[in-house]
Amino acid sequence: MAYVLFSTGSALFCAFLLLVASPPTSHSDVRTDMEKLDALGRAMQEARLSNPKLESSLKCSLCEMGMSVVQDLFLKNKSQDEVAKVVTKLCILFKVEDSTVCTSIVQEFKHEVLTVIDKLALSPSEACGLIIDDCGSPYDPTSFWNITLPNTPKPPVTPPKPPKPGAPVSRVLFLSDVHVDPLYKPGANADCGEPLCCRDISPPGKGGPTAGKWGDYRYCDTPLWTMENLLQHLAEKQSEFDYVVWTGDIPPHNIWNQSRTDQLNVLNIVSDMMMKYLHIPIYPAIGNHESAPTNSFPPPFVTGKDSISWLYDALAETWTHWTPVSTKTNIERGAFYSALVRPGLRLISINTNYCYSLNWWLLLNTTDPAGQLQWLAQQLQQAEDTGEKAHIIGHIPPGTGECLSAWSWNYYRIIDRYESTVAAQFFGHTHKDHFELFFDMKNRTRPTNIAYIGPSVTPYQYLNPGYKVYEIDGNYTGSSLHVVNQQTYIMNLTEANLTDKPSWKLEYDTKEAYNMSSMTPVDWDKFVHQLEKDDKLFKLFYSYYYKSAPTQPCDQKCRTALICDLKTARSNDPSMCTLTSEVTWRDLQNYRTAKRLC
Repeated sequence: MAYVLFSTGSALFCAFLLLVASPPTSHSDVRTDMEKLDALGRAMQEARLSNPKLESSLKCSLCEMGMSVVQDLFLKNKSQDEVAKVVTKLCILFKVEDSTVCTSIVQEFKHEVLTVIDKLALSPSEACGLIIDDCGSPYDPTSFWNITLPNTPKPPVTPPKPPKPGAPVSRVLFLSDVHVDPLYKPGANADCGEPLCCRDISPPGKGGPTAGKWGDYRYCDTPLWTMENLLQHLAEKQSEFDYVVWTGDIPPHNIWNQSRTDQLNVLNIVSDMMMKYLHIPIYPAIGNHESAPTNSFPPPFVTGKDSISWLYDALAETWTHWTPVSTKTNIERGAFYSALVRPGLRLISINTNYCYSLNWWLLLNTTDPAGQLQWLAQQLQQAEDTGEKAHIIGHIPPGTGECLSAWSWNYYRIIDRYESTVAAQFFGHTHKDHFELFFDMKNRTRPTNIAYIGPSVTPYQYLNPGYKVYEIDGNYTGSSLHVVNQQTYIMNLTEANLTDKPSWKLEYDTKEAYNMSSMTPVDWDKFVHQLEKDDKLFKLFYSYYYKSAPTQPCDQKCRTALICDLKTARSNDPSMCTLTSEVTWRDLQNYRTAKRLC
């Protein structure tokens, strides 16, 4: 999951982490630190008003005022610890989070952020523009680069056709965003005032109903025994599956208090559980929560104590229980790999943390980190040359605004070039159940591909735990290897906690629920157009989007934003969205930001 800290104040704390991003070059007429803190305090109080437009307009000023405080510290040659103390003071003073979270999260990210900033100086305009829409001139370290596609001309496209009735079908189990919390405690506070609750160390908080045995809809992750119950359930039916796609995010959301040892421990616990219960091939992809600090994935040129080898080496040892030994080198280098599932079908696992806007190491102006997209294009060219189809798996969907534009648009180019080779794409990260459509780059009218985005196992937040089964056009000569149907299964948390009898049940069958005869890109494009007009169908989709968990109604802005997301697999691209004077692109960006978890 991209974000953990939820609420306006917490979003502003993300800005505080950027305050150190602008070491000044000269003394300017700056006020004293206390005067600046007072001014920031007054602005914070204004930002807490209920008027979202006022709140949005103040964020840019808040960011720049906060920077002026820390800039003054840089001018005085203060140490990292001294800078961190001021940022912590800001966080506590304005009740962004409680003192425990404020103190711990600043310490957690201090070294990474300040190490990067030591190598890169940003102006206030550039730094604030990174995190606040329409504020300053955002610095984009990956602007204006393109990978080089192979010279082989794109072959003529034959639109995919549904398989004949009775054609063989493969079934792929999809798991993502398990976020297992070893410290989950039934009866603990589920609304404790911290980003993650339901733990044996959670503070008292607001009180109210406490954490249920099998999980909770509020600020809580997956208990170990809920994960084990899921795997026991899947073990009983694993003969139905050909293999598993597992798209990352294994640790819990306590991002303010995690160490490398903590992350490796939970990775080992969950991986051992997977090996114990599932005796079929598993193809993993890395999530953004696997590292410590969260979202920290230095490219290969970062060596020494800041290298990510501590994680990638461990993943290589675990993943090669399931993947060929030949994948080990690429996993150790960049946590991506390619494997032949069977003759004619290649699976390619990519590391989407190299596109993630919260990966601070990408501020070092890297182009195509680890050469991954160039490698991907080469893998797809080889697949095309040998007549293979490819399935791509990853964590962060390429169309989300959290994926840096240059990376996302290059990925889109690759899918456009190899649309006849890429038969399916599978991602997670959002915790919801949805998809993104790709269109041809020539005129953006012909749907060419789909990125399926599967549900989370964790209930964080206000979701039922879930998993998905994809039916793939099967193993026979001439198979398209496209997704031909899908089913989502959920555990109703309310029912499980009331009866102490967890049950994983079919939530819906896609073709049956949506009355679809087939699931080609053209079919999904027609479906999206139906969502724009058919209120009943949209309400049904919206319910399944949240895995049938209790949620707020979706107003017109919500509906427009959701449909916009379905129609674009290219980040920060409004070209496929239906915009009006009442619902602008900025409105949609603000809506998405409000719905994120930091």
